[in-house]
Amino acid sequence: MSLNSQIFLAYIAGFLDGDGSIYVRAKPNTSYRYGYQIAPYVVFFQSTSEAKFPDLMKQIGFGKMRVRNDGMYEYTIGKHEELVKFLTDIMPFLFLKREQAKLMLEILEDKKQVQSSKDFVLLLEKIEQFRTLNYSKKRVKRTLTP
Repeated sequence: MSLNSQIFLAYIAGFLDGDGSIYVRAKPNTSYRYGYQIAPYVVFFQSTSEAKFPDLMKQIGFGKMRVRNDGMYEYTIGKHEELVKFLTDIMPFLFLKREQAKLMLEILEDKKQVQSSKDFVLLLEKIEQFRTLNYSKKRVKRTLTP
């Protein structure tokens, strides 16, 4: 199988819907132009007892695998171009996380277009919209300003 296989794309989309996460954070970082680093991710989680998981995820062709201290694999896609390709390819097969994927693609496009602090504020507002789509036990209302 490869990322081009329709069956593989459908399988990975289902896996993402069930045991994955699509999210973006605006992390305070004074070394960035507007004081925040925009950090978008797609992440899959699986117990390390499932030995086939790393080989399965290698078929995507990009991303990084790590083993967490709690006995979980964590497979992360975080590079802009890879996120765009991956989300575009699996979008037709997503069910639960389709809105997150659409919004992530918008955020990635908008991020490239930022020319002013006003544009950046609009990007931050879109990132805040994203937070409402994801489940969180620790959700806190916050205000971001560049």
